[in-house]
Amino acid sequence: MPESPIIPAPRPRQPAPALKWGILGPGGIAGRFVDALHRQSDQQVVAVGSRALARAQEFAARHDIPQPVGSPAELVGLDEVDVVYIATPHDSHRAMAELALNAGKHIVVEKPFMMTEDDARSVFELARHNGLFAMEAMWTRYLPQADVLAQILEAELIGEVTYVAADFGFVANYDPKHRLFNPDLGGGALLDAGVYPVSFISSVLGAPRAVHAVGSLAATGVDDHAQLSLSYERALACAVTSLRSALPVTAVIGGTKGRVEVDSPYIRPSGLMLSTKAMWGPDPDAVRWTDTALAEPYDALHYQAIAAAGYIGEGLVESPIHTHQETTAVVGVLEQARRQLGAR
Repeated sequence: MPESPIIPAPRPRQPAPALKWGILGPGGIAGRFVDALHRQSDQQVVAVGSRALARAQEFAARHDIPQPVGSPAELVGLDEVDVVYIATPHDSHRAMAELALNAGKHIVVEKPFMMTEDDARSVFELARHNGLFAMEAMWTRYLPQADVLAQILEAELIGEVTYVAADFGFVANYDPKHRLFNPDLGGGALLDAGVYPVSFISSVLGAPRAVHAVGSLAATGVDDHAQLSLSYERALACAVTSLRSALPVTAVIGGTKGRVEVDSPYIRPSGLMLSTKAMWGPDPDAVRWTDTALAEPYDALHYQAIAAAGYIGEGLVESPIHTHQETTAVVGVLEQARRQLGAR
């Protein structure tokens, strides 16, 4: 009988300097990010900024941050802040990023990095011009399972990749004022959730040659359901997202010699199955890897911060595993899909 494949272990992470972080946008994901840094790293969160000082003060008290301030400009003007984590609504990402970069601060911007390809390109150009680091906070790229998957693909354990599929969607109660459905805040399934499967596909196949989107719009004009077919020279990919369907949140990569299935939810620490047989259906000889490192899944948000700190310490202006070019291309795919759907 042929031997079962061996799944590689995640590679050791390089040490990173302890940087001082400022938070722009004291919302839910920012709270999880700060808590993860407190519990799992020596990164220091020294300030939080909001246009509403009371909101910044409440967030600072809840997350043990020493300095709340009442404006983005005040936050980026603090000498003690090395890097700014931007978690404001999607429509404000460019303005907040430019404000921080022009103040001499490195930036990590929540996904989607920007709403348009032109905006992404412009912000990255400004970062490079100023000699500053800029990165999208696509935390899935820095999970241990992402490195395991990268090693599997580098070793060609499943042969040539010919198919990738990923999804992320959930049922959201319709509220035209909520950021998910409000076009003025960059609402819609694609920008909020669809960025995950599109980015996953990009991590495997790169930028597609063509994008074809089908879906539907909510009453406010934002997309609430979408399927993207992405074409490549020798591969096909499919990304599905929704605000009105409970999707399985899985990802699969098919190749000429086998396949990898990433466990649900693949967007946070989970595990994967590797089959090195060119067969359909269950493989009794498939092997598994499971990530059991963290009891709290969202503590994995600290991985991206440590990666960013390490790159900044090396004097880099971009993440070598999630480059400016790739991030811009992903934003471009989302923009094309939204345009095809007629989304606001």
